[in-house]
Amino acid sequence: MISVTDAQLNAWLAAYFLPLARVLGLLAAAPLFNNPGMPLRVRLVLGLAVTIALVPVLPPLEPIAPGSWQGMALLVRETLIGIAMGFTMRIVFVAIDLAGELVGLQMGLGFALFYDPQNAAQSPVLAEFMGLMALLAFLAVDGHLMMLALLAESFHWLPIGQADFGAKGWESLVRWGSTIFSAGVLLSLPMIAALLIANIALGVLTRAAPQLNLFAVGFPVTLAAGFVVLVLGMAYLGPVLERLFGQGLEAVSAIFRAAGTR
Repeated sequence: MISVTDAQLNAWLAAYFLPLARVLGLLAAAPLFNNPGMPLRVRLVLGLAVTIALVPVLPPLEPIAPGSWQGMALLVRETLIGIAMGFTMRIVFVAIDLAGELVGLQMGLGFALFYDPQNAAQSPVLAEFMGLMALLAFLAVDGHLMMLALLAESFHWLPIGQADFGAKGWESLVRWGSTIFSAGVLLSLPMIAALLIANIALGVLTRAAPQLNLFAVGFPVTLAAGFVVLVLGMAYLGPVLERLFGQGLEAVSAIFRAAGTR
């Protein structure tokens, strides 16, 4: 008759539940995986599959009872680590959404709102368009697979129960948050400059012909100029997004390496 002791049962549960908490934390916050269009059951099955694949190659765990206070604290800690990983990459997509909002505001499309299921709120149409383009580019460069590879590496940078997420890691995460504004402004700067030139030309035209109705002419001109520049800039958007995704993945690696140092 096969007998299982409490220590063996606790070791088996800890070996799977603690890595599963980090994996599910990542899936709850990372781009693409946290899309409301992906059912919760699919995310749960994906998390279980990733955990089962990772457990055999993880560092050995100390015997911890999952139902103890220490086990519950580790469960919360692993969940927060996974959320921090996903949030780090999510900052890149927020910067892209910010660029779309800035461009849409300059084009006069600030009033054109669209329901964004990702954020459960109204967002400008152009920001939604750029967000979808960024998501397609993320899939094209296998960004989702790179995120899962970094997840596997994180168990070696921050082993379960052997190292805490240090203050340097949180500091690096906060510093990386400034990318929302810098990258968003840099992405939107070419279109903003082109629209500024169009507005200056309209101002000179209005000065030369005061009888011209600026409100009747200016809006179609800025709208058409914005779309023309957007179409011309699409050919150069892919490499820029790829470089931005690379910076985001490097930031995840740097944050977790800093978190493991003392």
